[in-house]
Amino acid sequence: MTVLVVRGDREFLVEPGEDFGTDLGVLDVPEDVEPGDTITTHLDEPFEVRRLRSPDLFHHMERTGAPMMPRDIGLLVGHVGVQSGDRVLDAGTGTGVLSAYLGRMGAEVTTFERKAEFAEVARENMELAGVADRVDVNSGDVLDAIDERDDFGEFDLLTLDTQDAPDVVERAPDLLADGGFVAVYSPFVENTREVVEAARETGLSNVESQETIQREMDFDDRGSRPSTRGVGHTGYLTFARNV
Repeated sequence: MTVLVVRGDREFLVEPGEDFGTDLGVLDVPEDVEPGDTITTHLDEPFEVRRLRSPDLFHHMERTGAPMMPRDIGLLVGHVGVQSGDRVLDAGTGTGVLSAYLGRMGAEVTTFERKAEFAEVARENMELAGVADRVDVNSGDVLDAIDERDDFGEFDLLTLDTQDAPDVVERAPDLLADGGFVAVYSPFVENTREVVEAARETGLSNVESQETIQREMDFDDRGSRPSTRGVGHTGYLTFARNV
């Protein structure tokens, strides 16, 4: 069971029974370490042990590209109402952040990643997240799999983060259970427009797109205001329903 050890702004993932080097000394991690424990380095510097939660995984998973941000995942989850036992078909696994979040919520996820090396990293990340038994990471194109496999059945949710999302959306009525949702993420508005057009032409209902914009707040002696640092935009989310 991988755990997180924390000291101020220092955070490390450690395994029970390992010796782990930090800038504050070497941690001898006990085999029976539990969240809530305090362990010390050989220099007597204390670290607090915490249980891994999904936001921690976002920061510590090995990355193969730009993953979907937690704020986008939160919007997606809130909009479609993911719950334990849902069957999800996902395409564009990448690092696997979305799949890990959904798996940790109790969903059964079948996900496809075109690049074999990315898929292998995603499998390792599912092990880290503790959801390897609920997230099936496949290497290949989801459209090819749809054409070749007859064991899919019906899904409650279709999530897409791929350039060919409009083509997959056209197949949504054959993949989704009645009332099932499609959720498509894209950083580009052109692709988002194509997704919307495909959803409408396919006969899906409740088609809508939202841009995700979020700004942090700054608080100092002069007053309080939204931060002027960085760009608040991350991407566009399009939703539709099979009813």
